[in-house]
Amino acid sequence: MGSPESSVWGGERLDLDAYLARIGYAGERAPTLDVLTALHAAHLTALPFENLEVVLGRTVRLDVESLQAKMVRRPRGGTCCEHTLLYAAALEAIGFTFTATASRVRMHEPRTRPATHASLRVELDGAEWFTDVGFGAESPRAPLRLRDGEILRQGGWTYTLAREEGPTPGTQGPLVLRRLRQDGWFDLYAIGTEPRFPIDFTVTSHFTSTHPLSPFHGTLLVQKSAADRRLVLHHTQLTTYLPDLSTDRRQVAAKELPVVLSEEFGVGLDAEDAAALVARYE
Repeated sequence: MGSPESSVWGGERLDLDAYLARIGYAGERAPTLDVLTALHAAHLTALPFENLEVVLGRTVRLDVESLQAKMVRRPRGGTCCEHTLLYAAALEAIGFTFTATASRVRMHEPRTRPATHASLRVELDGAEWFTDVGFGAESPRAPLRLRDGEILRQGGWTYTLAREEGPTPGTQGPLVLRRLRQDGWFDLYAIGTEPRFPIDFTVTSHFTSTHPLSPFHGTLLVQKSAADRRLVLHHTQLTTYLPDLSTDRRQVAAKELPVVLSEEFGVGLDAEDAAALVARYE
């Protein structure tokens, strides 16, 4: 899967030098756990989650050339599908062996949601590692060994993978990614096992971008993960999550949105897009 001759994810079309410069990574380029861990953290730190294309009424384009033009060559981020496809192209270009899967987001709700969240399972030395750079502020900042009971502690944030029971006695259910909050473990999503391919992302992105039941349809959502804080802009409410699990919230005036996007999230809009976003919330 990692060679240009059998490219699935467009790694041969990615300007790898430009991508690595964009995320601030200057280390070794080899398919190892150390490199995967460093790339995971660098991508999350540099590239925010944002759905501004959806909010501004545009089509989300998922080909490698469009992803590079938007997220690498401009100060922009992207949706889950955009992040995962760009990251997959980079991993493929470096030589990693991996599979994409789709997960069912829970956010601690009991209802069954469609499998619309994308992530990667990377094979390294006979083990599988779970790496996800597209879940915004809730994303772990390092890969997790894909096994029941795995725990990842990062400052004040703690994650685990927990195996659920299947629908019938004696069967296994999915592994669920959970984050520890003040009131206990919080289910983020159930990780899928069926392989997904770029064409599947196109279907998923169309649903999340256009369907009225999608949480991203008509809702401004911008998120960024850092080692010392997590930021979430939901419509005009800016929330800061700190490692001690405390939060701080404030309302952002419509005219301040372009400045907040630039200063807090590293998202730069041209004058036309900035004016359209301000007009939407005035």
